[in-house]
Formats: sequence, C-alpha cells, structure tokens
Amino acid sequence: MFIRQFRYLVAVAEERHFGRAAQRCNVTQPSLSSGIKQLELELGVPIFLRGRGQRFQGLTAEGERVAVWSRAILAYCDAMRKEVATMQNQLSGNLRIGAMPSMSPVLPALLEIVRAKYPGVRIDVQFIGNEAMKLGLNNFSLDVALTYMDKADLGRKNMLPIYTEELSLLVPDRPEFQHRDTITWKEAAELPLAMLRPSMHERRFVDQVFKSVGCSPVPRVESESILHLMFQVQFTELCTVIPSHFAHAPGLHRGTRALRLINPIVTQEVGLFWADGEIVLPMANAFVSIVQKLNKSGELRKRLEGTKPVIYDGPISKRKKLERV
Repeated sequence: MFIRQFRYLVAVAEERHFGRAAQRCNVTQPSLSSGIKQLELELGVPIFLRGRGQRFQGLTAEGERVAVWSRAILAYCDAMRKEVATMQNQLSGNLRIGAMPSMSPVLPALLEIVRAKYPGVRIDVQFIGNEAMKLGLNNFSLDVALTYMDKADLGRKNMLPIYTEELSLLVPDRPEFQHRDTITWKEAAELPLAMLRPSMHERRFVDQVFKSVGCSPVPRVESESILHLMFQVQFTELCTVIPSHFAHAPGLHRGTRALRLINPIVTQEVGLFWADGEIVLPMANAFVSIVQKLNKSGELRKRLEGTKPVIYDGPISKRKKLERV
C-alpha cells in the first residue's frame, strides 16, 4: 500500500467524482483509477460501487470504513511531518479552527500569539455549528474547535475550559440609558431588538432566558452576524444582546454603550475541543499549549475584560495532563 492510494480514495469520496478527484491529486484519471484498483486488490474488498460507465456511484460498506481509516492514516502522516518540524522549531501548514460566531473577538488574542510563535503557520477560521465541528474533528478536517461546553455534543473529545461568557445589552448612547450600567431582562424585552436568527445556539439561549422571566420579544431585525447587529444599534434605534467581551474587544462602536444584563445574570462556559486519540496532532497541540499558558497566567481573562493586553513569554516547558469528556 502507498500513501498516494489513500489520498486518491479520500479525494474521490469527498469530490464524488473521479475526474475532479484526479485534478485535485494532480494525476491523470487512469492513474487514479489504477491506484484505487490496486488498493482494492490488496485489501480484497471492493471500495466503490460500480455500474455502467465511470461515474461515481458511492462507496460500499467496506469502502466507507476504508475511507475513515484512510483519513486517519493521512492525518497521522501529516502529523508526523509536522512534529518533526516542530522539534526543529519549523512548524508550518494550516491550523484549522472551528468556532461559534460569538468567539470572534476572542480569537485575535489567541491567533496573534500563534502567528508570533509559528510564523510558518497559516490559520483558517470557520464559524460553524456544533454538528459541523464534530464532523470536522472526526474526519481530521479541523484541528480544534471552540464552543459552549454545556451544549457541546462532539462525542468523546479532549476538552480544555477557556473562559466564562456573560451577556450585555448593547444600546444607543442616548439620554435614557445614561448613568446606567445594568438593565434587567424584562426591561430589555420591552425595547426594539435586533437578534440572531432562531437557528443559532446563541439566539436559542437568549430566548430561553427571556422565557424564564415571562417574556417573548419579537425582534425587528434578524441576522447571523453579531457584528451586523452591532451596526444596527450604532445607526438605528435598535438594541441587541452581545457577549460581554464584545464591549472590550474590539471595543464598542461609537454612539453605543453596553449595559450588563441582570435578573438573572446568566453565563456560559466556553471550551477548546480537539480529537481524542493517543497522538495529539501537532497543530492542535501547539494551540492547546498556548491556551494552557494563557489560562495559567490569567492573561486571556484580563484581555476579555479590557484591562491588559495579552503577553506570551515563550514556550510551555511542562505539559499538563488534559481533561477528557
């Protein structure tokens, strides 16, 4: 068996087309087909369903399992190369992160440190839901994921707590809100609101809090972008619920102010997740080490509170045992 055969198989399974898979692998279609047939002969099972012509018709049951193993084999081969490079302080490649939209102000503080420590690393951030994160971690298309710990259904994954998220109400900076630092959820329900779409976790959580105080506000504007909702507050009469750290990083939009939501004060725990296994992929390991360092020093919490910039003073000399869920 050769690594290229596993690469061919995964390309066909993901592209669902032999021609596109060959282009992706930079080989001719006959070469790709020959490599897959050789793999089938070595394993003694058919991998792809076959019919008339050369069109993709799906994978056999055995082929589905071979594809899972192929992704793992390719991921571990890539991990081996990266770990060797890390030993020489030359880690390079893509750090692939899945995150909930509310984490967007948190990531720059973390990624700045990654870029400073590993200049050869390129960072790809995807704002996606928990199901997509679970799939990405399982098939090694993501290195790490950031999401809410209490709602995470990511299977058995390594986990590291990062921070506690509170909620505020972003309001226009007008006389009726001056000299106020807090506002109750009942008061907020009476205001004209812009909110995230109902399909999003953050919106469902906010709806539950409103329901707990006997309110069901109907938003005037809905969007999948928290940043867009903040612009709505800046330029219109609308108000919106934001994670409290949005008020400090990147800072409030001119003409707005954030009031802490109380009665009740609600929080959500945010954690870092990565694939379970004996070997931690180098990109995930590098990112986890940085988060561990920030957790220990308290620098990330200070950054989110807007009190102090993040300072990273070098590599972690001792690796802690990681909690699992």
